[in-house]
Amino acid sequence: MLEDRLLIWKFKHGSEDALRCMYEKYKNDLLALAVSLSNDAILSEDAVHDVFVSVAKMGARLELRGSLKSYLLTCISNRIRSLKGTAKRRENEHEKADISRPDSRRPDELAMSVEELHRVGDALMQLPYEQREAVLLRLHGGLTFREIASMQDISTGAVQARYRYGLRKLRSILNSKVQE
Repeated sequence: MLEDRLLIWKFKHGSEDALRCMYEKYKNDLLALAVSLSNDAILSEDAVHDVFVSVAKMGARLELRGSLKSYLLTCISNRIRSLKGTAKRRENEHEKADISRPDSRRPDELAMSVEELHRVGDALMQLPYEQREAVLLRLHGGLTFREIASMQDISTGAVQARYRYGLRKLRSILNSKVQE
């Protein structure tokens, strides 16, 4: 995207405002992906901030081969993987990220939507991490299978298999909850 290339150019030439603009533009997408991968709002916020601190430290050395959004989503995925590997997971089910927008639906419709989101979120957390990551990077992050394969250092076929098995298991989990 042209706007992103301009932001990167300005950032590499010392503009702090460019970094702030990148943060404002992508923080919600990054936070949503981080929460989906970790199911931990605090860890997710830390990961988003860690990624932007890393980008800030790079300065003029920042080199991108793809889009800024893909780069940042990859950084978030890697950071979550790293944080989950070194820190104990918080298992508090009531601690969810509040990434909401004003909603004009009736309260009963909104309650049903929230319940559905919790059901999907719980089902996602039952997937193996690799499948959950592939599904979320593809559906939420908008990355191609090739981009995901590159970031995970595996074949495109392996990513497609993880995605396919993840969706199949997700459907199975959600269907079994509907029948209960």
